[in-house]
Amino acid sequence: MISTCIIGASGYTGAELIKLIIHHPLFSLDACYVSNGSADSNKPIGSVHPQLSAQADLVTIALNPEDLVQMAEKFDAIFLATPHEASHDWAAALSGKKAKIFDLSGAFRLQDTQVFESFYGFKHEHTDILSNAVYGLAEWHADAIKTANFVAVPGCYPTASLLAIKPMTEADFIDPSVRPVINATSGVSGAGRKPSMTTSYYEVSLQAYGVLGHRHTPEIEYYCGTQVIFTPHLGQFKRGILATITMRLREGVKTSDIQQRYEQHYANQPMVRLRDSWPKIDDVANTSFCDIYWKFDEDNRYLVVSSAIDNLLKGAASQAIQCANLVFNQPTETGLL
Repeated sequence: MISTCIIGASGYTGAELIKLIIHHPLFSLDACYVSNGSADSNKPIGSVHPQLSAQADLVTIALNPEDLVQMAEKFDAIFLATPHEASHDWAAALSGKKAKIFDLSGAFRLQDTQVFESFYGFKHEHTDILSNAVYGLAEWHADAIKTANFVAVPGCYPTASLLAIKPMTEADFIDPSVRPVINATSGVSGAGRKPSMTTSYYEVSLQAYGVLGHRHTPEIEYYCGTQVIFTPHLGQFKRGILATITMRLREGVKTSDIQQRYEQHYANQPMVRLRDSWPKIDDVANTSFCDIYWKFDEDNRYLVVSSAIDNLLKGAASQAIQCANLVFNQPTETGLL
């Protein structure tokens, strides 16, 4: 068995990772860590996440940062479901050792450190690790992921957006004079488990936020290769993301060309489903799938694509498992279907 641990097991994404790993045919979950001083430390995992009450042998462990080097030599894989600052600060102790690192924060997704500092609010101190980190969009970077020691798992909004856009940008079908426009709505679980008035279910009403300045914008732009207008929204539902992207394509692109590109790339990608109707969050919630559908106006050359994912799974935990499957030479869908 492949020995794994989770750092940040008390959050929503940590809970999803636990569920996926304990049912994985090749991974063993050997430790669940929470931050030192956390009220959730030294508790049965079922008292932190009641849906995991059957896992009576799993007890949360308060993380001592001084133990990180030893942990990196002990486990085969370490999943970081931690804040950006924590992943950044702990990466040096974890990297370059036995364990493969799968970081679900945004600390190592952006290669430009000036852009990173502008959007994340602190200076990046580990450019050596950053230069070797592989972006974990499994359907597009599989070859690089297979040989990676440190995987930066994509954000939830970028995952939904990139899976919809990249077949067009990779084919150079986008009209360079018109930026793709992304409107995406997330459930409240995207804000994490920590209580907040702005994300309280009772307080939330459908609204835009982070307009023309959300930290996922440069991540989307860098990995799809074009500037975009990205507007996230917060919806009054628990989980899921629906992204609707409008793109103007170059002259001469036909409906059949678009169909060919989507089918060509995703035909052998079991976690992406090309649908025959507009996707709904209910169809992907609590699954590891991304559902995509599109429509093209050949006269005006506008393509509209909708992409739906579960933000905690395909947008976080199950994507990390896809990456781990690739690193350990398994089919990407192992343990997810």
